[in-house]
Amino acid sequence: MAGEILDNRGRGEASWNWPSIHPEGRKFGVIALAISLVFLLLLDWEIIGWPMLGLTAFVFAFFRDPERVVPQGDDVIVSPADGLVSLIMQVEPPAELVGDDGSGHAGLRPGPVTRISIFMSVFDVHINRAPISGTVKRLIYMPGKFMNADLDKASEENERQHILIERSDGLLIGFTQIAGLVARRILPFVKPGDMLAAGQRVGLIRFGSRVDVYLPAGTDASVLLGQKVVAGETVLAQIGSQKLIEGVSQ
Repeated sequence: MAGEILDNRGRGEASWNWPSIHPEGRKFGVIALAISLVFLLLLDWEIIGWPMLGLTAFVFAFFRDPERVVPQGDDVIVSPADGLVSLIMQVEPPAELVGDDGSGHAGLRPGPVTRISIFMSVFDVHINRAPISGTVKRLIYMPGKFMNADLDKASEENERQHILIERSDGLLIGFTQIAGLVARRILPFVKPGDMLAAGQRVGLIRFGSRVDVYLPAGTDASVLLGQKVVAGETVLAQIGSQKLIEGVSQ
């Protein structure tokens, strides 16, 4: 199905498929499987072997990399992560994404914008995707702590990686990958200068984490607090759209 055009009038073909395993995770799965087989077949220690086999299944599931159908449109910002919308706040964007970085490239403008925080549990897909099409202008790694990624202060204190994408018309979108309690590595798939399509894979964070998205000024979220979103598919916002959206938990 990769690259196929699908629409809301039934064009295209859709079917369920087993998600592939990202290459970054295959080595961990193979190692866990080998250890499981040693305990089960060679040492006959089932009390360890069977739990290790369960861990092997979890590792493969964690690094699953399903295909996604990415909505197209000049005003669309798609979710860069699977997970729970845990915070929607008015904040100043990170200093690392604001202003000139010394290379002559402009960054985000200072001033309050809407930040959408998406918390990824260990059960979510952890492949992150580009929220818009454009060119990677900045990729800045910041060392830090490993507090619970669900906390607001994790945006400023945890290990994180900022990414700034510029669209062909000059629109800038910044987002941040944040490590959590268990996460210990943020792995980028892109570098400054790379041209991306909306929904293209940009990196992953190992084992529980969060992604913050900074919307352009004058744009409200199209998702609700507490909503589950899907990377590359859920429309987080429509550029320039400002309206209150209410939901009911049930």
